[in-house]
Amino acid sequence: MDLSYDEVGSGKETIVFSHGLLLNKAIFQKQIDLLKEDYRCIAFDFRGHGQSQVTKGGYGMDSLTNDVIALIETLDCGPCHYVGHSMGGFVGFRLALRRPDLLRSLILISSSADREPLWNIPNYCFLNSLVALTGGLRLVINQVMPVMFGKTFRMESSRAKECLEWKNHLLANRRHITQAVWKVVLRKGVYQQLHKITTPSLILVGKEDKTTDENKATRMKDALSKAVLKTIPNAGHTPTVENPIEVNKAMKEFLATIEAPSG
Repeated sequence: MDLSYDEVGSGKETIVFSHGLLLNKAIFQKQIDLLKEDYRCIAFDFRGHGQSQVTKGGYGMDSLTNDVIALIETLDCGPCHYVGHSMGGFVGFRLALRRPDLLRSLILISSSADREPLWNIPNYCFLNSLVALTGGLRLVINQVMPVMFGKTFRMESSRAKECLEWKNHLLANRRHITQAVWKVVLRKGVYQQLHKITTPSLILVGKEDKTTDENKATRMKDALSKAVLKTIPNAGHTPTVENPIEVNKAMKEFLATIEAPSG
């Protein structure tokens, strides 16, 4: 399994960045630009996304978790700080449950420990079927953009070029991405296991996020033993892109609370 990854910085501690469904490692560029001065930063594309290998299968959460474990071990970067956006957060929970020894902290952005709400599944399945039939997201892009980005980002005239760039990132996905979508939509929840996670965690949620709202984030925070929650204003489901200043501030403050390893 060949995963495309970028590595910058040379700090004593490592941050591993994992993106959400339909996106790629570029969503973390503003965070990496800030943190690379103090940390070794590794951002990768999940299989079937960005520049990583397209495979016939292996898009389930357990397989993606195995990919991340292999990446961390191969690059000898554990224990690390793990940043997971949406689908990357689904993997982060499983990583914390299976291999807590590989983690120093969890930063969970726009993610959830629950299964997909049943009332969402028919619509997602319909949209995914259109992608499978047409070979891409062009027919459904107007439905996907409001899910991925909040109204402020999409409607602000000064950010029209940036919004178009991310629209093109989404349109770059081809028919194979439907395999990943099916696995995300039909994933099992891990909420009942959250009490087992003792890794210090930061939960970030966009104020305009229609997929993972503040109520879900609060419920998740309360179930974890060591978690703090921050709401990011003027941002939807992808706050690392939509409001990087507030995301960077929250991440820096949280990472400063994590005790440095001895030696």
